[in-house]
Amino acid sequence: MSTPTRARRAPLDPRLVREVRAARAHVARTVVLGLVQAASVIVTALVIAHLGARLLVERDVPADAPGMLALLVLALAVRAGAVLVEEATAHRAATAAISDLRARVLAHAARLGPRAGAGRGADVTALATTGLEKLRPYLVGYVPQLMLSATVTPLCLLTIGLLDPLSAVIALVTLPLVPLFMILVGKMTVGRSERLLADMRSLWSQLLDLVEGLPTLRALGREHGPERVVETLGDRHRSSAMGSLKFAFLSSMVLELLATLCVALVAVSIGMRLVYGEMDLAPALAVLVLAPEVYQPLRNVGSQYHSSTDGLAAVGAAFEVLDEHAPADGTRPAPDLAGATLALRGVSVASRDGLAPHAAEIEVRPGRITALTGPSGAGKTTAVQVLLGLLEPEQGRAEVIAADGTATDVRELERRSLWDQIALLPQRPVLPPGTLREVLAAARPDADDDELGAAAAAVGLDAVIAHRGLDADLGRRGQGLSLGERQRLALARALLSPAPLVVLDEPTAHLDGAAEQIVLDLLGELRAQGRTVLVVAHRSRLVEAADDIVSVDSRAEVAA
Repeated sequence: MSTPTRARRAPLDPRLVREVRAARAHVARTVVLGLVQAASVIVTALVIAHLGARLLVERDVPADAPGMLALLVLALAVRAGAVLVEEATAHRAATAAISDLRARVLAHAARLGPRAGAGRGADVTALATTGLEKLRPYLVGYVPQLMLSATVTPLCLLTIGLLDPLSAVIALVTLPLVPLFMILVGKMTVGRSERLLADMRSLWSQLLDLVEGLPTLRALGREHGPERVVETLGDRHRSSAMGSLKFAFLSSMVLELLATLCVALVAVSIGMRLVYGEMDLAPALAVLVLAPEVYQPLRNVGSQYHSSTDGLAAVGAAFEVLDEHAPADGTRPAPDLAGATLALRGVSVASRDGLAPHAAEIEVRPGRITALTGPSGAGKTTAVQVLLGLLEPEQGRAEVIAADGTATDVRELERRSLWDQIALLPQRPVLPPGTLREVLAAARPDADDDELGAAAAAVGLDAVIAHRGLDADLGRRGQGLSLGERQRLALARALLSPAPLVVLDEPTAHLDGAAEQIVLDLLGELRAQGRTVLVVAHRSRLVEAADDIVSVDSRAEVAA
């Protein structure tokens, strides 16, 4: 873990530049714009010095040199244009880079399966949303200033050296003090951004669990207790954020004071030599204009330091997910599941407390209803994930036995050819956005309104459709429906789906006793259609409705 930590502490993560095209283009464009700004600053300083010296020594007003005035206006306009282009393109580049990373993280997490991010499914969600947004101030504020410190600072310092070597020496000696104090401030804040990001992801997942569980709490009459939990989560987030702001203001104050003192040293040296006639006025004015420009980029880098740590922490977290090994897809097409048997042979999967399931032996035969039972935490859902090729076991194998008796390891099958034949209803149903008609028709696009209505009526959604209509728009994840109604809508989609294998994970978890009968009727309908059904069940009525009953168990970890 030490290597990723060191990479995150680099001012510019090389992986971000190497692997994210928008970030790479942004850095290259910022370097070019930095060179343009450096040239504009140098020309501006030389023109101001020339006009100022003529005004103070020869009493020639700037209006007598229209060419020099035009050059000054042009240099200022070019610099302003470069700054505007940098700011405008920085926001677009940040948006493109965040979108690129977000898409890659989500796609890779999908390939990793249910235990994406080493079992941090909710953390991956937080990372892909608010976590990666911390890249915006990093790319918009910190990276441009970092590139300016690599272009404007050395070129201005070189010009000062040509005009006045003593001032260049003073600047060269005092310049390292700025990054030195940045390092000291950094040591005070080391690990804070990583802790803040981890804390934010933890708060996000806890709040998400709480919000999703509110309908159940309300049904149990416990909806008035969680406000204390929300208050505690808010206090934790406020404390963490205020701590980061404290160090951000402290670092800005220290760097502003230091840069001011360094410029003052150069000014005092020039002033003393002007008094004693040891220096001409024109180079003195040019150096005085250029001296603040030498320190300004580094000072801005320091003031943006907290943005860099937050952004690099987000980059590091994203690449931690992207660096996780995803199982390779198989090459063999899956057989027709309508006549195939799915089986687990001695499957064990590691969990926090041991193995769950442990040495599972399961057979799901075609055209039958198989109930998967076992105590809570025994690994029933995990066993289903292994059976469907969503998760790789530590021991044993999952296989599909075709109608001709040929057995094939699930890992050798093309996942898409397997998953296209499965209708999966998890404990928390995931519904696509759209109207009720669109959500139902997504399961079977050729179904007409009568078939959609019949499927909805079969699961007890006819009252909802009669009240709201098939064109009622649903929000994200079925927003606008209760948790039980979402469960029924997912059941209707499973009934409509032509998939030969239907997997139901605790289908009555969010339904009352009356609605449980709807699920039992659905099982009977699926059996009549000749479809294979695997149901994870706790309630006895579901178990009694099954043709085959299989139990799984877990084994606690034994200390060595």
